[in-house]
Amino acid sequence: MEIETIAIHAGNLIEPGSAAIQPLTLSTTFQRDAQGAYPSGYMYTRISNPNRVALENVLTLLEGGEDACAFSSGNAAGSAVFQALEPGSHVIAPVDMYHGLRNQLKVVYNGILEVEFVDMSDLEAVKNALKSNTKLIWIETPSNPLLLLSDITAICDLVKTKDIKVCCDNTFATPVFQNPLKLGADLVMHSTTKYLGGHSDALGGGLITRNKDEFWQRICAVQEHSGAVISPFDCYLTIRGIKTLPYRMKGHDANAKQLVAFLKSHQEVADVFYPGFGGMLSFTTASGESAAKKVANATKIFIQATSLGGVESLIEHRASIEGPDTKTPRNLLRVSVGLENINDLIEDLDAALKV
Repeated sequence: MEIETIAIHAGNLIEPGSAAIQPLTLSTTFQRDAQGAYPSGYMYTRISNPNRVALENVLTLLEGGEDACAFSSGNAAGSAVFQALEPGSHVIAPVDMYHGLRNQLKVVYNGILEVEFVDMSDLEAVKNALKSNTKLIWIETPSNPLLLLSDITAICDLVKTKDIKVCCDNTFATPVFQNPLKLGADLVMHSTTKYLGGHSDALGGGLITRNKDEFWQRICAVQEHSGAVISPFDCYLTIRGIKTLPYRMKGHDANAKQLVAFLKSHQEVADVFYPGFGGMLSFTTASGESAAKKVANATKIFIQATSLGGVESLIEHRASIEGPDTKTPRNLLRVSVGLENINDLIEDLDAALKV
């Protein structure tokens, strides 16, 4: 099946003759039979649930993997990978990286994992960072918020004969534009809160594996025993969002390309960061940080808010949320381009830039 068909049908696990759409199963526990077994195949929702199985099935097929685990958030999904590593493992991560996971590595895993942040768009820098105890390379491409691109295949080729896992955060690109497993990655991570859910109303995260190997079994054990699993209702909403993912991404992509062209020609804009695909972009204001904050405060259609990937357009001054150690330019605004009419979006941003 092609991606449009997978998106619509792979998350809909129904029995013949039943409802056309898989129902929501809110029960946290499931009845045992006279012998104490579980005839439905389910025991307890933390361990498994029909809606989570359906979500994990569609995630697996969208990314072309062998299996998937769904979590309560993207941060929980990333943490499961870090928890599956042996203490003392060396992790190579991007300098330009989602601050939630970066802070997790720096704070939660401080003293447990050895973490080194490098420019992942520089293959030589990645190669030079490799150590005898390197066990994970974390790729985020396009990166957040500078939209830097990493060569997934080249990085995977660097370590294909070594005992090093490569995990790619594919949240910005989505499986519509990029399939890291087909490029050699071992794992793909998603914040399903973003484009996969697509409506800013369901928190979640996912991991998809190329092979169900021993490391993957450790991740599955983390999911089951740590309990950071996505709720049945959020599974249901995310599956519903995924059904329109391929077509939504076409709209995000088309709007973003036109908005990039407008911004590049605007005298109040210094630089525009856009990888050439998808709905995410960033730009810097020519008049500095105060001008950037004025723009974010002046828009009428763009909502000044954290997150991304919903049908509505969002704008945010990133440095102010990332903390005092941020590497993000102080005059940078990150934009999640929604599905509104592009003329309205351009008019709104043009007016805000003139304030």
